[in-house]
Amino acid sequence: MTSLAIEGACAFAWRNYLLLHSGVSENDNRRSALYRYVASLRDAGEDDFDLLQVAAVAYLKKLDELHDDRSARLAADQILAECLESRCARPDT
Repeated sequence: MTSLAIEGACAFAWRNYLLLHSGVSENDNRRSALYRYVASLRDAGEDDFDLLQVAAVAYLKKLDELHDDRSARLAADQILAECLESRCARPDT
């Protein structure tokens, strides 16, 4: 499941990214950077597929905005933390 979660989250984010950025090649370096980022989250223990998707999309957005892998990772991690925090604050329905 680990590989499937990583592949699925990356595929979702990359497919949507390509829809918004028609001039980007399928083999752009951002795609491999995305995979490394999502794999690092999974290696750190994050296994929620929905959260991996959110983090993947946020990473690509921040990478475009900040033009720096490390800054994009930190910004996406912050977004992921906020998502986790809001999930914990919601009562189970």
